[in-house]
Amino acid sequence: MVTPYYLGMGINLQSFDSPSGPAVEFFKQQGWVLIDTLNVEQTKQLQNWVDEVAAWPLEGGEWIHHREMTEAGPQLARTENFTPFHDGLRTLLRTGAMLDVASALLGEEAVLYKEKVNYKLTGGAGFAPHQDAPAYRFIDSHISCMVAVDDSTVENGCLDVVSARYDEILPMDDRGCITAEVVESMTWIPAPIKAGQTLWFHSRTPHRSGPNTSSKNRRALYPTYNALREGDLRDAYYAQKHQEWQEARDRGEKPGLSLIGDFQGVLIDE
Repeated sequence: MVTPYYLGMGINLQSFDSPSGPAVEFFKQQGWVLIDTLNVEQTKQLQNWVDEVAAWPLEGGEWIHHREMTEAGPQLARTENFTPFHDGLRTLLRTGAMLDVASALLGEEAVLYKEKVNYKLTGGAGFAPHQDAPAYRFIDSHISCMVAVDDSTVENGCLDVVSARYDEILPMDDRGCITAEVVESMTWIPAPIKAGQTLWFHSRTPHRSGPNTSSKNRRALYPTYNALREGDLRDAYYAQKHQEWQEARDRGEKPGLSLIGDFQGVLIDE
């Protein structure tokens, strides 16, 4: 671990600096920055909201639940497209401080592009080394982040990131993940963060995560934002995702969790 940011010393959201301040400059240099987003009370509220979303039925709604098969049996892997149906999470991700930070890091006004909860419950699978950008079909300027719902540790599958390598799309294999040769050439930094903190990273920042081998669940909220000048394309993103999933089924294939093949678990196709 090469920086104190990963030891819980994030930048306080309430004192987040201007688009020309040190947090933004750090992001421009490294391709990521850690922000102390939520206090203890707000973090508990977020945990309750995620519990509510996880309890929604698998069928009968426009939200998208994904399940994976683990040694303990089927369990949730991800929920997407939930902000239209949850007031608290919609307010958190589409307005206020989160949107302000996204705009500052992008250097222009931002809008929510997509959102997901990755549950990574005990025994849940990890994600292969990848960049997010190849999965985003409609936008050029975008930024992602991980809001830790629970403490994220090495044991429960925290993110690993690569610093200062977000200037280009790296060579990919047939799954859309970073090739093994390139992966081995880079320095991967474990990024354990505390519940309520947010790790912002450029959509070309290489990252990966391992499986949850601990006895504790590790949930994380992942919104992605794009520059508003490119349009509000959230609905178009989900329409494209449904189309590509259906095309996979028509070919007799099992749809993936993402539009690239980074998920390393076994999905249960509903």
